[in-house]
Amino acid sequence: MTMSGQETDRERESGDGMPRLEQQLCFAVYQASHAFNRVYRPVLAALGLTYPQYLVMLVLWEDDGPTVKSLGEKLMLDSGTLTPLLKRLESAGFIRRERDAADERQVRIRLTEKGEALRAQGRLVQDAIGCALGATAPGASELRERLGRVRDALLAAARED
Repeated sequence: MTMSGQETDRERESGDGMPRLEQQLCFAVYQASHAFNRVYRPVLAALGLTYPQYLVMLVLWEDDGPTVKSLGEKLMLDSGTLTPLLKRLESAGFIRRERDAADERQVRIRLTEKGEALRAQGRLVQDAIGCALGATAPGASELRERLGRVRDALLAAARED
């Protein structure tokens, strides 16, 4: 460490010049994701939902009746992941899948009464997360926007490959 108390780039690197694990942006995002899951898990368990199921329900509470394809695109989930998730939500009685009357190739996802009734409890989830974030909650909007820009840049880079 320098006399000013600031770490230099060289001190943050391991002996072979590689950046240390704690310096990796991807690792910080990975750790934050795990921390979020630890807070979400018990809150969502009380609703009978997993985190991916909660995301589906959020989409449906915003706009009931999307196609499976549009739901997958919005959540960035492929059909191999989304189909079993929807089957579990349907088995729990929260949603129903139905063929689109105009185009029978399309399947639409609709809330059931039970799924609609869960909306009120779903609102409490964000309160719990805000409480867990404490003083960092006011900066959440800015952080979400910055992470959105990171996501967009990474997706653009992945498309170029």
